[in-house]
Amino acid sequence: MPTAPGLPLTPLAQGLGDRLRWAILRELATGDSLMVVEIAQKIGKSATLISKHLGVLRKAGMVAIKQRLHFIPRQFLVEPGRRIVDFGHCVLRMDADAG
Repeated sequence: MPTAPGLPLTPLAQGLGDRLRWAILRELATGDSLMVVEIAQKIGKSATLISKHLGVLRKAGMVAIKQRLHFIPRQFLVEPGRRIVDFGHCVLRMDADAG
């Protein structure tokens, strides 16, 4: 598996430091671009809360935004649709149950 360009470890660790951000990443790991309200609906949380956590993920470089659509940059998606994300320091296999 080719190694993706890595993100700095500290912001990456901060981005991964909350269970809700893991849920957000899981929704975006398919390669889809989603609006805040779509993510909020899928996760069952308020759009305001999701927006706050997306800000942390954007600051870490884990998520990007274009025309109000949030997405994981393609260079981090190992295989779009499989929910596997390679941030360099870690590979997330988001296809398992969120439990």
